Amino acid sequence: MTDHATGNHQGTSGIMAVISGIFGLVVLAIGIVNTFWGNDPFFGIFICLLSLLYFPQTGQMLRKWFGFSIPLFLKILVGLFVIWAALGVGELFDKVDLMLKDLNLG
Repeated sequence: MTDHATGNHQGTSGIMAVISGIFGLVVLAIGIVNTFWGNDPFFGIFICLLSLLYFPQTGQMLRKWFGFSIPLFLKILVGLFVIWAALGVGELFDKVDLMLKDLNLG
């Protein structure tokens, strides 16, 4: 189904919004782990703030307030940075192990 006024495909944009929101939750979780179980809480807060880029509501607010939204290629680049920083440099799995031990879950 196409919205002829804007040319958007409603089904495709809905699926992309769900995928973007799920990725935003993953990035937010990475940020929370880095904030409380990492060696640099400010980096974790930075990652939490970056997660806002992926929530559809943020894009709607940016369009409403400022007249622009974050381009898809920039979201992809930021996502690659977050994944690289969390998995490669940030040792996310070690931090998750610390978190599970602190919470007596592992």
